[in-house]
Amino acid sequence: MSASVSAGDGGATPTTSDGATSPAAALRIAVLDRDSGFIQVLSKRLDRLAWEHRVLASPVPAEAVVSMRLSALVVDLAVLGPQAWTWLERLCEALPELGIVVCTGPSTVAQRVRGLRLGADDWITKPCHPEEVIARVQSVVRRRRHSAGRTETAPVSAGEVEIRSDRFQAFVGDRSMDLTRREFELIELLARAEGRVLEREEIYSRLWGYTMVRGDRSVDVFVRKLRQKLEKASPDWRYIHTHFGIGYRFAAESVEFIDPNAVPSSVPAEWDTGDQSELAGSHEDDELTSRAF
Repeated sequence: MSASVSAGDGGATPTTSDGATSPAAALRIAVLDRDSGFIQVLSKRLDRLAWEHRVLASPVPAEAVVSMRLSALVVDLAVLGPQAWTWLERLCEALPELGIVVCTGPSTVAQRVRGLRLGADDWITKPCHPEEVIARVQSVVRRRRHSAGRTETAPVSAGEVEIRSDRFQAFVGDRSMDLTRREFELIELLARAEGRVLEREEIYSRLWGYTMVRGDRSVDVFVRKLRQKLEKASPDWRYIHTHFGIGYRFAAESVEFIDPNAVPSSVPAEWDTGDQSELAGSHEDDELTSRAF
């Protein structure tokens, strides 16, 4: 029994070769690739799992991907050519709930980091075993479903910012902060920690789904970008606080916040600097007069 989906059936119910309905637990994925050997081996394994799957030989618009109602997309960026990064970024922004696994040939660290930062959930280097591809797709889908389960979660408000899980976005007033998927996942993770310091390793594992490689600065880069957007949208507040050598904490603090433990100034807050100079001058005159006597 093998599951099959024709290129134009949209959201049709999956059926097996004998006409039976595929198991409810089966996933629906698309594979954007032209490597016939890889596709053949992977397809056989997907058939045994009764997963719906289709092969795309060329990039399709985000609107077309929406109509496919996919659980995940496996994509070889080599098929996309020069437009690979732009296409990947637009797709991730248009479908924040879609799991995306890049499965492509040898690449540089910079390329892998760029793909993950644009929104890909995972990156696999060919040649690879189909079992690894399937396991990573399952892991990505689990995380996506966990995110989908948060749609009824109450919004988180801090300072001027409201974080809406149901819209995968944060707002200041009625203005969207225009966060990428990964930036939203980061701000939500930090905000729902309720003031607890999250270590970099924990943040990485919960956002990317696996252990952080030594020296990886992805978390720091995303925190910096998120901070910049927060400070631009809400300049009178500071939200993300660094705990050096440990990680980050989320707490809304006004820029005008006065530390109650601070030592008060000897000069009144309303004191004018010109008045202060005149006072100093009169003291100097008194001192000179006393010396004259």
